[in-house]
Amino acid sequence: MASGIHSHPIFKLGKGDAKRDERNLMFATLLKVPAKLPDEYDFDLTHPGIPTPMFANDTLGCCVIAGRAHQTLRFELLEQKSKLTVTDKDVTKEYFKESGGKDSGLVVLDSLKAWRTVGWTAAKQKYFIHAFSEVSPKDHNAVKQAVFLDVGVGLGLSLPLSAQAQVQAGKPWDVVTGKGTVPGSWGGHYVYVCGYTKVGPVCVTWGSKQQITWKFMDKYCDESYAIIDGLDTPKKKKALDSAALEAFLKTAKPVRK
Repeated sequence: MASGIHSHPIFKLGKGDAKRDERNLMFATLLKVPAKLPDEYDFDLTHPGIPTPMFANDTLGCCVIAGRAHQTLRFELLEQKSKLTVTDKDVTKEYFKESGGKDSGLVVLDSLKAWRTVGWTAAKQKYFIHAFSEVSPKDHNAVKQAVFLDVGVGLGLSLPLSAQAQVQAGKPWDVVTGKGTVPGSWGGHYVYVCGYTKVGPVCVTWGSKQQITWKFMDKYCDESYAIIDGLDTPKKKKALDSAALEAFLKTAKPVRK
């Protein structure tokens, strides 16, 4: 059960404790020609008009699937050249499917494996990811590489209570001192990162954009994944080692239903 489920009029958390798997592919090993990074990048600024729905994360602890939905919107904009209409119903149906019908939150790694092997249905179509790879949260360059290559990054955060006050005030998530700064004192949360600034990652959560500082990520991020839909764009083809990825996947070939 996720430790972050709690009652709040706007925000609901629902990420379970980080689950480790030493067999995970590391994203850094896929970078054959690292891209020349701009100081700042945001997928949404280069593709205007992408919505940032709440996806029921104000009433349910469905942040893991809400993050998946935000990423699917961006994946399929690249693939299909059009914006999907992903609904709250799509998100909640998948959430309860993976949670066994309970509002108990989800374990990120288990959910990523399900996304890869059995897929999920959104906008009346079934979608799979090609692969996911682990990113060290403190490897800021690798995080930026994944974001800039339009791979996208999902962050698992062990949020302190201080983060609640910051987001309610419209402030960045940053490291502060005093009460309410213990990791996990608010709960576990999952977010999709669509960009970065000089300050740190920019995520989509609870219907809007939230700035995170690098220091905050270093202290409160307990899991981070680059999620790969395909290697079919010029940026990805140049920077990522597709042969290494396929060699890895041969040992973890999904069974698609």
